[in-house]
Amino acid sequence: MRFVDVAEITVRAGDGGDGCVSFRREKFVPRGGPDGGDGGDGGSVVLRGDGRLQTLADVEYRGRYRAERGQHGMGKGRHGRSAEDVVIPVPLGTDVFGSEGSRKLGELLKAGQELVAARGGRGGRGNARFATAVKQAPRRAEPGAAGEERRLRLVLRLVADIGIVGLPNAGKSTLLAALTRARPKTADYPFTTLTPNLGVMQTRALRFTVADLPGIVKGAHRGKGLGLVFLRHIERTRMLIVVLDAAAGHAGEDYRQLREEIERYDPAIVRRPLVVVLNKIDLAAGAGAELTADTPVLRVSALAGTGISGLRAAVATAMSRC
Repeated sequence: MRFVDVAEITVRAGDGGDGCVSFRREKFVPRGGPDGGDGGDGGSVVLRGDGRLQTLADVEYRGRYRAERGQHGMGKGRHGRSAEDVVIPVPLGTDVFGSEGSRKLGELLKAGQELVAARGGRGGRGNARFATAVKQAPRRAEPGAAGEERRLRLVLRLVADIGIVGLPNAGKSTLLAALTRARPKTADYPFTTLTPNLGVMQTRALRFTVADLPGIVKGAHRGKGLGLVFLRHIERTRMLIVVLDAAAGHAGEDYRQLREEIERYDPAIVRRPLVVVLNKIDLAAGAGAELTADTPVLRVSALAGTGISGLRAAVATAMSRC
């Protein structure tokens, strides 16, 4: 299934059922009182977080969601049945905005968490509700209230403990595969990863979700390349693994470029714990000397498995301090 992280949908809740005007009519009850029942409530449209989903593709494809209206009230004191809610499962990390994305309505970060996107109309009261000692035969009943209708913009920002970032072709996907059981597409050319990949890193006592994210290019904070599509997916990570390509021969410059792009997007992100990884050391022994002395660097070969155990230990230590 293709990865979709922005979707616009229309949601329409059901109207409430109308209240009923009715009077008791029985053979030996010549002056029966009002017995009109209430209308049922209209169904609401509810968004629900689902940890099994990683894309908004299904939501985008359908586009419109509509709940049923409540049943009308009936005579003999019979109330109308309320309509069932329409539940839309969405991936964890979904932000919900109102029309044109101007107002954030909420976010869904936990499995089972719900947000009412459009509330169903309340059912109208039947005439039995309006009977008083003075007015014993009211001919008044309420119509059901209209359900809400909204245009929503859903934006997915992945919920991951660790984000793997780097320039294109730095070996991020290969590193994800080495750290987890994930099997992302890998190849020896830039922009192999066009959508985020998720994996789980397991240690003896801890378990972390790791996201391999598309490569950053210069100007990403302004939307260049995959730009903002990528950068929003690191907002919720607790720490970063910065991957540099030793074989490229300019790891120091790459590192400064990565930090600059992330900081221009959101300065708070670069203040989180991070581990710098110099990858592909099997292709360029001794590379990375131009990195500053105050930047701890782990040298690995994700493809050969060299240094991966040390990286696991460093990540676990950093995560325990988050």
